[in-house]
Amino acid sequence: MFDLVEKLARYNDLMISGSLETLYMVVMSLFFAIVGGIPLGVLTTITRQNHILPNKSLNYILDVIINIGRSIPFIILMVAVIPFTRMIVGTSIGTNAAVVPLSLAAIPFMGRVTDNAILEIDHGVIESAQSMGASPLQIVFKVLLPESLPAIILGLTLTAINLVSYSAMAGAIGGGGLGDIAIRYGYQRFQLGVMLETIVILVLMVQAFQFLGNKIASFFDHRA
Repeated sequence: MFDLVEKLARYNDLMISGSLETLYMVVMSLFFAIVGGIPLGVLTTITRQNHILPNKSLNYILDVIINIGRSIPFIILMVAVIPFTRMIVGTSIGTNAAVVPLSLAAIPFMGRVTDNAILEIDHGVIESAQSMGASPLQIVFKVLLPESLPAIILGLTLTAINLVSYSAMAGAIGGGGLGDIAIRYGYQRFQLGVMLETIVILVLMVQAFQFLGNKIASFFDHRA
């Protein structure tokens, strides 16, 4: 009886630590997606032709960067950047190592989401700000970002959900988290219960991110 209780306690600790590792990877990667992806998306938009700072060459370069970043399958990206990951964090396995490819995948995705969100803004609003003498920096921070904030938040929600899936893939090469548990215990040791539990936890995690994202976006949506 004591052995059974000890085994269950060990099992529960494993699932809890796996869930926390997954959340850590998602949150850290989402932070870098915000820091890198939103400015990338803003720059891509405002350098378009007929926008506030048109620059054809820069816009082309930024657009190519986003498209290349989004076109590489995550499992290939994860393996391809192992030398870079090792250079940044000193190892290619573990949750900290997994954050590097996760962030590299999330930044261009968030960049495109931000670009699309800002492009949805009525150009008349931008022209009104320009006619009142607003500088490009003022237009970005007082018009473009506030007006597109609900769409950007929904884009962040979508990014977080993608990162949950990617973090599970990271377990395939020792990234830790629920994906690692599902592979090592659920698949390799044929423990169906472990596999099902990791699936349930991942589904609940995605539902929680979607619920919170929708609520926060609704709060900032002045049209609601």
